[in-house]
Parts: sequence; C-alpha cells; structure tokens
Amino acid sequence: MPKDILSISGRPGLFKVVSHSKNMLIVESLLDGKRIPAYTRDRIVALSDISMFTYSDDIPLYDVMQKMFEFENGAVASVAAKASEKELRDYFEKVLPDYDKERVHATDIKKLIQWYNLHVEKGLTDFVEAEEKPAEE
Repeated sequence: MPKDILSISGRPGLFKVVSHSKNMLIVESLLDGKRIPAYTRDRIVALSDISMFTYSDDIPLYDVMQKMFEFENGAVASVAAKASEKELRDYFEKVLPDYDKERVHATDIKKLIQWYNLHVEKGLTDFVEAEEKPAEE
C-alpha cells in the first residue's frame, strides 16, 4: 500500500511525497509530475488514513480500491467519474454492497473512482500490504 500518496485540499489529483522539512513537504503531482511545496497550513490527508463508511465497520480506502481492482480485473473503473449519481451508486454497490448509502455521497464515489483510475494508470496497484512478517533477528 502506498503510504506516501496524499490528497491536498484545493489541488486536483494526488501527490507523492518527495521530500520533507520542518514545516513543509515537497510533493510531486501524479497527474503531471510537477513538484510543488505543500505547507503545514494546507489540508493534507494521506490516502492510507481515509476510510469508507459501511453498515458494519469503516473500511480503509485502499481496501476498497483493492475490491475495485479485483472487480475490474486490474483495469480502470468501468463507470466514468462523471456518470450520473444513480450509475455511480449502482456501480459502487456491486463493488462494496455494504456501503452506508446515507453517509457515502455521490461526490465521494466520484472522487474514489478518479483516485482509483489514477492509481491504475500510474501502476500503483499494490493496494493492500502483505502480512506483517516478524522481524528477523
């Protein structure tokens, strides 16, 4: 699972951490490869810290992306991110049948599809970590 992939509020796409200092990060856009500074005042969220609401438990975003990857057989999403709300919800129900229909909005599904497609296009498809192995002495 890529732990250094970030979303920055107000900026399109996703970013990969290149370097960091005391009060900023240098990030590289996955869309165009440009490097920019991201400061502590920016709303920065690691994708590994995001989860989706379900009726039973919250599921980490990368687990949902893994389900999408398996559903799509490794291809980009079969529904466009700009599809109608009904199409988005119908698609997402096939991927994650237990998702909370009241708390997960169509815009959340839209953003998830965009992020998933970007991951697949860039070859970042190792969504779930291998089981933690005990440290060898």
